[in-house]
Amino acid sequence: MQLPWWWELGDPCAWTGQGRGTRRMSPATTGTFLLTVYTIFSKVHSDRNVYPSAGVLFVHVLEREYFKGEFPPYPKPGEISNDPITFNTNLMGYPDRPGWLRYIQRTPYSDGVLYGSPTAENVGKPTVIEITAYNRRTFETARHNLIINIMSAEDFPLPYQAEFFIKNMNVEEMLASEVLGDFLGAVKNVWQPERLNAINITSALDRGGRVPLPINDMKEGVYVMVGADVPFSSCLREVENPQNQLRCSQEMEPVITCDKKFRTQFYIDWCKISLVDRTKQVSTYQEVIRGEGILPDGGEYKPPSDSLKSRDYYTDFLVTLAVPSAVALVLFLILAYIMCCRREGVEKRNMQTPEEQMKRPFIHVFLNLQ
Repeated sequence: MQLPWWWELGDPCAWTGQGRGTRRMSPATTGTFLLTVYTIFSKVHSDRNVYPSAGVLFVHVLEREYFKGEFPPYPKPGEISNDPITFNTNLMGYPDRPGWLRYIQRTPYSDGVLYGSPTAENVGKPTVIEITAYNRRTFETARHNLIINIMSAEDFPLPYQAEFFIKNMNVEEMLASEVLGDFLGAVKNVWQPERLNAINITSALDRGGRVPLPINDMKEGVYVMVGADVPFSSCLREVENPQNQLRCSQEMEPVITCDKKFRTQFYIDWCKISLVDRTKQVSTYQEVIRGEGILPDGGEYKPPSDSLKSRDYYTDFLVTLAVPSAVALVLFLILAYIMCCRREGVEKRNMQTPEEQMKRPFIHVFLNLQ
């Protein structure tokens, strides 16, 4: 007899000896069994809360291992389940995600990643993201809710922002915590700020870049924006000097003294670096004066009068029909005259005298005899 799946988690019952066929659940096994059931149910019905800060990069990994246990039948102990799992994410009640939130999953056998930079407009407003996992082998689904509570950040936004273009990375590789940490560490060594935050990460494909050829392990490239509280260092300013600008216009690499601090792991295109000093930007914000939301009174609606004069379209109909008919008739007469009265043979025969018409057969007979 084949035992049910939960029986292989551990025999929940033991013989008591109080009577043949009487079984009870031992205390140790009871705790294990209930813990397993509670874990499964908590995964199915739990909502997860996260608390990102506005203006700071938010990354949330959708782990396949977390969802594998929700697609029965569960594998036996010792077996490895590697079902293809994909995810669909959307704002609750809407077909897509918020504008600041992106999602990427390279293959059904890799984890999905939600990432983006929350905006200040959404501070204090819980954003509920519905996450639906699809098992592509069993066609079963599991749904979770991710509640994003955006918090206001101190000194938002940071006044000095720099955007780097890294050529040898894909966006999902850059989103890994250890890789992003290494990059921020290299930037901190060059910039020496007191506060340094990753603001946003964007794939080069989202900026109009081309999909790389699948040769030589080519990457798509990724833009990483970071912010700091101190002015840009002299190394970052080197790309702005005339010599480097000329080299960039000639599609040559500029000479940057601190490039060696990145080159061991990150290949930066210094010609595409963007330095933004928000302390020098003139604010163009105009305060919006909101009204009461009521349109001005335009008076009572007056529909057209029922006593409209009737119009006779008979004359218009005759003109519309007669003019094309007259033109067509004239053209027909001209064509008939040309085809019937202006034929070449008939015209020449009519121009000959009776004597010429009598001589014409004898000349043809004489020429035929010769």
